Amino acid sequence: MAELQDILSMGQSRISTHLSQLRQAELVEDRRSGKNILYRLARPLPTAVVEVIEASAAELAEFAQDERALELVLRRRTDKARAYFDELAGKFGRQYVPGRSWKGLAETVLMLMPALEIADLGAGEGTFAQLLARRAKRVIAVDNSEKMVEYGSELVRKHGLANVEYRLGDLESPPIADASVDVAFFSQALHHAVHPQRAVAEAMRILRPGGRVVILDLKKHGFEEAREMYADLWLGFTEVELDGFLREAGFEGVEVMGVHKEEESPYFETLLAMGVKAGVA
Repeated sequence: MAELQDILSMGQSRISTHLSQLRQAELVEDRRSGKNILYRLARPLPTAVVEVIEASAAELAEFAQDERALELVLRRRTDKARAYFDELAGKFGRQYVPGRSWKGLAETVLMLMPALEIADLGAGEGTFAQLLARRAKRVIAVDNSEKMVEYGSELVRKHGLANVEYRLGDLESPPIADASVDVAFFSQALHHAVHPQRAVAEAMRILRPGGRVVILDLKKHGFEEAREMYADLWLGFTEVELDGFLREAGFEGVEVMGVHKEEESPYFETLLAMGVKAGVA
């Protein structure tokens, strides 16, 4: 069921209704496997019927998106290495080990990072920008709130972070020169953009050849209160939508994956999406 939701971008109840009707018509059958319910055709369909279904499906506006979503789901299903590392990450911190922490791991990763020029797009108060400043060559933190920019700039002055610069600007037209940064980063910011596709296209503009865009954002959810509580314009995105944003902007080597799921209601999930601008830096 979860995979069907990812492929079709539909709610569970709607999919369940359709599957129930297909079962009643004896076209599909199901079986339980652990916590999952697996569905398959009850019997092979005649070739003529399959041809009619495929021809009809190809005429639907959603067909191309559903086909791409199916590719992503099948890739995720066969990605054994990723499943293994997901399991390892889930164990990290579950049992107490003296001296082991997520903070220690993050500090280690930061030390391995080369000196890059990074754009933190939708930076807010700039927590991420200020952490990266320890290793980055330069960090440009962009936000459309004057108060956030003033607050972040004051923190930079207070802590002597000379390689961090705050700029007032919009995600869809950041005040950054063409081909001038190595990494464009959106941390829980893209769902605040009126036109997220434009924001991703702007990331392509400001990146040098060989540069990377990195997006951390919520997976599509139904928690409508987020619009009022957090001023969210979009209730997250599907893996297919993020994949599409990046490919449409011209990024190569696109990857999209789930990296975290909260354990308390409303059980927000976080997606990580990455892409590379073609060319050699």
